[in-house]
Amino acid sequence: MTDPRPFLVGGEWRASETTLDVRSPYDDSLVGTVCLAGATDIEDAVRFAQHGFGRARRLPTHERIRVLRRLAGLIDIWKDEIAETITREAGKTAALARAEVERAVETVLLSAEEAGRIYGEVIPLDLTPAAAGRTGYLRRVPLGTVLAITPFNFPFNLACHKIGPAVAAGNAVILRPSSKTPLSGLILGELLVEAGYPEEAVSVLPCTTDIAEWMVRDGRIAYLSFTGSPAVGWHLREISGRKRVGLELGGNAAVIVDADADLPYAAERIVQGGFSGAGQVCISVQRVLLHRSVYAQCLEMILERTGALRIGDPRDQTVDVGPMISEEAAAAAEEKVREAVSGGATVLAGGKRAGTLFAPTILTDTLPTMRVNATEMFAPVITITPFDDFAAALALANDSPFGLQTGIFTNRLERAFHAFDECEAGTLVVNDVPTFRTDAMPYGGVKASGLGREGPRYAIEGMTEPRLMVLNRRG
Repeated sequence: MTDPRPFLVGGEWRASETTLDVRSPYDDSLVGTVCLAGATDIEDAVRFAQHGFGRARRLPTHERIRVLRRLAGLIDIWKDEIAETITREAGKTAALARAEVERAVETVLLSAEEAGRIYGEVIPLDLTPAAAGRTGYLRRVPLGTVLAITPFNFPFNLACHKIGPAVAAGNAVILRPSSKTPLSGLILGELLVEAGYPEEAVSVLPCTTDIAEWMVRDGRIAYLSFTGSPAVGWHLREISGRKRVGLELGGNAAVIVDADADLPYAAERIVQGGFSGAGQVCISVQRVLLHRSVYAQCLEMILERTGALRIGDPRDQTVDVGPMISEEAAAAAEEKVREAVSGGATVLAGGKRAGTLFAPTILTDTLPTMRVNATEMFAPVITITPFDDFAAALALANDSPFGLQTGIFTNRLERAFHAFDECEAGTLVVNDVPTFRTDAMPYGGVKASGLGREGPRYAIEGMTEPRLMVLNRRG
């Protein structure tokens, strides 16, 4: 039996007597054991980060770029081991785990590019006689220590979405990975130190919730970047004090398929967007609205493609849908489906679970007030509803406390721009599902779905602040 995996405090690996077993969500087998950071370790990490920030913020741009490129190269070297770790601890299928690691390389390389594009401005201030001879020079400077709290569903790439921009800007970073998937985060921390970033500026701290909240409250933390559930995210914002906060939270994403849409393509993308990752994606397809004229035809296509999905062991290369993260999560989804059926909904596919495996599920005859529509399912469950009027469908899509991403399939440009004007979401995706995300885009939501935007360029804006120098050219 191997020793518990230590955690990283300011570049120093530490062990503790308090440990956490990391188990496979598929078969509950032991993936590994990690040591948990305690109060003393947290205090040291925050204190080291302050010193590390002093070094990191003085790194020239070319050095920060070199570190990030080196990190991307190391991730690529270790991609097979990282992907296997993701599959084992998160239950993500082998294909999706490999894709996540490939995306992580891209995210880090994008961060390296953006490190060289943190531009400033020269501002003429002599707009009045009293300001004659004055010029303003504006540049962006790093904030300090970034606390990154990441979820289980993309344990590696979402950590890179926080660490990459933090390094690009010259901040110190403390990563608190999900307790379900801490091994991925520890690997990332190890590689960042190996890539040459100042050691004191790097900590990875698996820890209990109360310890994590202590860091959120700490005034020495300059920026909190959180991805996770809305309830936790908004709670952390309430206790965070005056620090800046970026929240990437959940949703119950809607997709509208208009009468003129490419139905086979829409059906294919809806199935992929609804059931990929066992539906445990913030922008997973949840509410599908089909124009009544194509309802029966498109529904048949969706059912056919859903029926072809294989569910099972995520290590099996032929499996399309792996387990949910825990039996509790799967049982909660099952209860919402059961509740909808009791209220008159019809199950056309799935609806059953075996432990953590939840069969891809399609419901019709649901009501907007049912929890399968009104809350975030975070499970392989979609509801399908007919509509007659595009404006009414858009209003139904907007009828949600969330506003992360919305998708529409249409060949009418006027419909696309009408939706762009009226949709209440951070992003409108035209002729694709709301599950689409590329790592360079500004990603984030409105309403209960969060604050701020991710994507390296946009995250850097949140992790820096403008500083102005006024020069008086006397004489």
